[in-house]
Amino acid sequence: MRPAGAAPSGVTPLARPGRPAVVSRTLTELAGPTHGRVTLPLRLMWGPDRVFDLADPDQLLWMYENVLRETTRSDDLRRYLNGRLLCRVWPALNLPRAVRAAWERHHPVLRAPASSTATLSSGSVGDRPALDRRAA
Repeated sequence: MRPAGAAPSGVTPLARPGRPAVVSRTLTELAGPTHGRVTLPLRLMWGPDRVFDLADPDQLLWMYENVLRETTRSDDLRRYLNGRLLCRVWPALNLPRAVRAAWERHHPVLRAPASSTATLSSGSVGDRPALDRRAA
């Protein structure tokens, strides 16, 4: 895993100012949990509520968004994200454009068809029904 390289325009994608987006080399190396409760370290989640119940679709999305946006370490990606689950929730994640672009450039399978919405149409997250963030 590495910080995302320069985009075709020669600009390095930033997760936020001064922080390059970190992207895994493969999705299969992301072997994080798919169920249970996960506590993120302070470097990834600064608030007091750092425990996420992965059975709750909103908490799952919030955790993945924080890890993808805040990490500076490839180990964080492997420890907290699961590649198969990331593919399933990808369309519903609220990410900075540069983070989304960097991941989709390195992992084309994440690119959604042009007609896609934020609906998780491929089924449920955990044991819950598919999440449609448009309804919120």
